Amino acid sequence: MLARLTAALVAVCALAPATAGAAVHVVAPGETLWGIATANNLSAKAVAAANGLDPEARVIAGTTLTLPLAGAAMAGTAAPAAGSYVVRPGDSLSAIAARQGVSTAALAGANGLKPTSWVLAGTTLRLPAAGSVAARAPEAMGAYKVRPGDTLSGLAAAARVPASQMAYMNGLKLDAPLLAGTVIKLPTGASIQPSAPAPARTIVPQAAPLATAARLSAWQVGSLAAQQGVPASLAAAIAWQESGFNNAKISAANARGIMQLMPGTWSWVQANLAGTKLDPSSASDNVRAGALYLAHLLRETNGDPALAAAGYYQGLSSVRRIGMLPETRRYVDNVLALRSRFGG
Repeated sequence: MLARLTAALVAVCALAPATAGAAVHVVAPGETLWGIATANNLSAKAVAAANGLDPEARVIAGTTLTLPLAGAAMAGTAAPAAGSYVVRPGDSLSAIAARQGVSTAALAGANGLKPTSWVLAGTTLRLPAAGSVAARAPEAMGAYKVRPGDTLSGLAAAARVPASQMAYMNGLKLDAPLLAGTVIKLPTGASIQPSAPAPARTIVPQAAPLATAARLSAWQVGSLAAQQGVPASLAAAIAWQESGFNNAKISAANARGIMQLMPGTWSWVQANLAGTKLDPSSASDNVRAGALYLAHLLRETNGDPALAAAGYYQGLSSVRRIGMLPETRRYVDNVLALRSRFGG
């Protein structure tokens, strides 16, 4: 009798709908509260509060978590008007900006606040007009798809760099034919007028690091970066913006993996910064290489996270020579806003 009653209760629970205004998520092996929250465009505090957990709590594989709907109003309050946001307990201005895909400065300015201002729960904030600040990261700089008739030497000459340098950065052989459809990166600011429309086919140079089907959590990225002396939140913010923690991603500019490393950057890090052999197919080693490079940029910029992030995107020598380009400033604003998602 007890067994039948227990089975009936289990069946009822299995059919019970999720809490109103919420979804559910079954924790997979290796997942963290931070990673689950980020993947669902939520703060770790919100997910923790919805499940009676501490934001730093570890979650066990197989556990079912309640996920509050992104943007849902606090219980007992009216839904905010379009273009506005009601501050929840534990929110910060930078966290709200990151969730809305705007910079902290833009959100603060729209409400007559300073970017460092505290915001009280229950306060209604005005959101910047859609499109006033880009919600997504800018495209990788210098992306180019080879056209029929292009040669490495010709492209290098037009970009005013040695052909050997362009080959090294893109993992190409200097004396090999350059096939139409190959994705490569041109130097920042290079002005090359394509000779024809881009080919439909896409060819990725066979070079390390390799884009492999793997994902890491925010906690894993931050932990690997911290081992190299890089703030975990800064590395996680850059990694999320670059790839969404997806090691299978290849950009139109030939960057690969979670940290979106160029073949030349990978080779330089391996030769100059890594004390051991890095595995080009490993998502973890992709993060290690990216963190080693980011640590180098932080040393070069006296620990300035904004300048280091600008160097990661635009190239530090270019930033020092011509300053941050508009898309670089947008990239940096996004990274600094995203840091709040990952504990920064």
